[in-house]
Amino acid sequence: MSGAVDLLVAGGGPAGLATALHASRLGLSVRVVEPREAVIDKACGEGLMPGALAALRDLGVDPAGHPITGIAYCAPGRRAETSFAAGPGRGVRRTVLHAALREAVLDAGVEVATGRVREVRQDRHGVTADGDRARYLVAADGLHSPLRRSLGLEVRPRGRPRWGQRRHVALAPWTDRVEVHWARDAEAYVTPVADDLVGVAVLSSRRAPYEELLGAFPALQERLAGAEAASTTRGAGPLRQSARRRVAGRVLLVGDAGGYVDALTGEGVALALGQAAAAARAVAASEPASYEGEWRRLTRRYRWLTAGLVAATTPRPARAAVVPAAVLLPPLFAAAVDALARPVG
Repeated sequence: MSGAVDLLVAGGGPAGLATALHASRLGLSVRVVEPREAVIDKACGEGLMPGALAALRDLGVDPAGHPITGIAYCAPGRRAETSFAAGPGRGVRRTVLHAALREAVLDAGVEVATGRVREVRQDRHGVTADGDRARYLVAADGLHSPLRRSLGLEVRPRGRPRWGQRRHVALAPWTDRVEVHWARDAEAYVTPVADDLVGVAVLSSRRAPYEELLGAFPALQERLAGAEAASTTRGAGPLRQSARRRVAGRVLLVGDAGGYVDALTGEGVALALGQAAAAARAVAASEPASYEGEWRRLTRRYRWLTAGLVAATTPRPARAAVVPAAVLLPPLFAAAVDALARPVG
């Protein structure tokens, strides 16, 4: 059995690493357990909103990438765009973000062990997890969290499932905004992540090969024509995941493990960073139950906006009206973007 620590973090992705950093700053002893030794890639849009970038900088993490100044909604013959009021965000490769957080965790003296947390037992004084002993445990083991399931916290999600796929192309960005291209049953998210690299993620309720789904966006397909693929296609889903609650005794769920509505608004990293800080505070205060209320407060804006937008755009006639509405109502579009770009906290 490893030496006991204040906090054991199961999962070494951005959510788990950010939790470890916050906990270490609060004077807690921390151990991170992650089955993969290498930097972890993931299918995601890779756009950091201004709030997420500010939260990373507060942790001393400033990953390289490409500035993004706002959001553009695109459909054939129409384009609505708005700038972030709080200043630029940044397009950052997921691997670059993970490497920067991991380096910061190691520099802080936090142990990162290779392994997997499979079984958790609790008593009045702490948690035992596969040979590790800690006062508390944070489960940050991802969208399809095995720990969420084993703790009896998983809830079957409602609504039509959606999946995401992402690929990079070796191409100089043609815009400094995240472009969201709308089609009948899919969206394509274009994010500049370097001076010579663009990420293109496609979200859809229809399961099909990446190239087939990309065919729903002829203008974007034409823009990408001839560009060489710079990464393999990665997929994720179903994206909607739910939990009964985020606290089970001395175990707290952070990041996607605690539930995920949809990738539609691109707030995933910002939410994970806000939850990481809240979980660390709850552990430091020996008040794990307080995290549930904090989680609800931190995610309320995201849950309402995202669930509302997903519901409103499920009917195909409504989807077709999204970009025209944004064109006709620019103040409303700008207000929605700014609400999502604010820091989570």
